[in-house]
Amino acid sequence: MSDKFFFKGRQDARQHHTAYGGFQTNASQKSGSKKFPLTLVVTSEVRKQEIEVQVAEARLHANIRVDTSEGAVESITELTALQNKGATVTAAKAASRNDPCTCGSGLKFKKCCG
Repeated sequence: MSDKFFFKGRQDARQHHTAYGGFQTNASQKSGSKKFPLTLVVTSEVRKQEIEVQVAEARLHANIRVDTSEGAVESITELTALQNKGATVTAAKAASRNDPCTCGSGLKFKKCCG
């Protein structure tokens, strides 16, 4: 007879789900914070000061590096993406049947404009 149908003692303790590599419990990494600063590259000291002002106005944190070599390319895409981020859109709630009418008559919406 097979032993697989009978319980023979305690099962092995299983590892916690975070012990397996690659799973991040704190997956939200807000770029521009103190822990995850933006990485920006500019081509001159004057441009670095301009970018520092923009970062301060946006209340972000950034590591700004000046690259004065030939053919250097400015890289501030992370900053522009955060600055051009759209605001949350909320729709106004429509009046239901038993709410006061929006015209100001004092009647219920179903008796007045509905």
